[in-house]
Order: sequence, then C-alpha cells, then structure tokens
Amino acid sequence: MSGSLVCVGTGMTLGAHITPIAKSHIEQADVVFSLMSTGITERWLEELHSDVRSLQYCYQEGKNRNITYNEMVEAILTEVRVGKKVVAAFYGHPGVFACVAHRAIKQAKLENMPAHMEAGISAEDCLYADLAIDPGKTGCMNLETSQFMFYQRNIDPAAHLVLWQVGLAGDKSLARFSTGKAYRQVLVDLLLATYPADHQVILYQAKVLPIDTMRAEYIKLVDLVNAELFMHTTLVIPPSEKMQPNQAVLDKLALIDKQELQSKHRPKLRLVL
Repeated sequence: MSGSLVCVGTGMTLGAHITPIAKSHIEQADVVFSLMSTGITERWLEELHSDVRSLQYCYQEGKNRNITYNEMVEAILTEVRVGKKVVAAFYGHPGVFACVAHRAIKQAKLENMPAHMEAGISAEDCLYADLAIDPGKTGCMNLETSQFMFYQRNIDPAAHLVLWQVGLAGDKSLARFSTGKAYRQVLVDLLLATYPADHQVILYQAKVLPIDTMRAEYIKLVDLVNAELFMHTTLVIPPSEKMQPNQAVLDKLALIDKQELQSKHRPKLRLVL
C-alpha cells in the first residue's frame, strides 16, 4: 500500500490556531513527526496522537542546519516509503521559514508518493494583528535578515520592512543559534543608508502559549546593536517616508479615464436600411 505525506501547521499559539483540517490529518495519521517551538507544545500534540516523534533531536550547536534538515526529511520519508500515512506537524505555517516541509514534499513527489501541504497561521499573520499593520496600506517587504545582508536589495522606505531571524544576522555558517554585536552593527550600518539613526523600529515576538504576552518593543534603530535578540525575534521597520505619487502614470490613467468618459457620451450612429 502506498504511503502519503501531509505537512500541516499548528499555528503560533498553542491549541488556539490549529485548523480543523490540520487536526483531522494529525488524528488520522499512522505516525506524526513534530517540530514544535517548546516542549509544552510537543506534549500537547501527543494528546492528539499516540505515535508522535519529535525531530528536535536533529538540532545541535555547531552542526550545519542543512545537514539537520536533510536528516529530518529522511526520517519523515522513511515512514512514507513503507506505506504509512505520515503527517509532519510544524508550529506556525509549515511552509514559512520551514524548508523541511518543502524538501520532504518535493522528494516524496519525485518518488511518486502523494504529498501536500496544509496552511497554518504564521508569525507574519500574528504580526499584522498584534502590531495593527495592514500590508495593503503602504506595502510590506519581508526578508530573511542574513539574506538581506548578503545580497543587494532595494528597500522602499515608504513601506514596512520586516526582517526575520534578526538574532542570526550575518550568519553564513548555518551552525549557530545567534550572532553577536559586531554582526548586528553591520546590519545597522546597512540600514542607516536608508533610515535615520533615531528611526523607531519594533522587536516583535508572537505568543506561543495563551498565557504569554507578545513582544512589541519599540527602540531606536541604532540601539538594535545592544538589544536582546532571540532566534524567533523579528525586526519590524515602519515607513520613514511618505509614498511619492508617480505623476507620469497618474497622467496616463487620467487620459484613459477621459477617453472612456467621452466614449460613453458619444452619440451612437444608427444604420438606416
């Protein structure tokens, strides 16, 4: 019998964010692999299924995370290959800053095994709610912090800039759980090319447990170097400038509007036989 794989998200807040379809997949699975944020969330998942296998053991300080992720994928697919109905449960959204789900699904499909992903409530979803940000108002650019540092990216100071995993700023080893002040200084210097030194930014962390308080710490950009950062800390930079009208495009659209209005009021010719 062919095995199958479903990667689901349990949401950010324990028990509060899981969708009915994700819960159903977990309950009906033969085996559930889990990658949760805390031991408490691991134990909560064990209440939904009798065979839950944590993947946290794959992580080790100094160990390249690509090796870790490949080990997780192999552990998941080993059970799918023997015909089991497998669910891999990740906190938050299984496809957001969670490459294991993407890799596992891709490999399963290459081996002609059914695999798909079910969406979950991500940290980004919580961020918009907790910080009262509407990404449609001025726009929002989301980047992984180190990727932002390693590559040339164009920043729009009239939109929100969200930098994920700021506690790992500048890490090229993929083997550390944090970087120090010297790395953060490089990040700050890069941002100072666009933003004022005293521009107010936000250090954000979503709630994991219902009794937790989400973190929304407002600091000056230059103070980021000495701030307390964790792997799950997100840096949110509000707009520092107002949006500037694109007059050339506005003029073109105005001309189109005028032409369409004239067309509607133009008398229609009737064909007389």
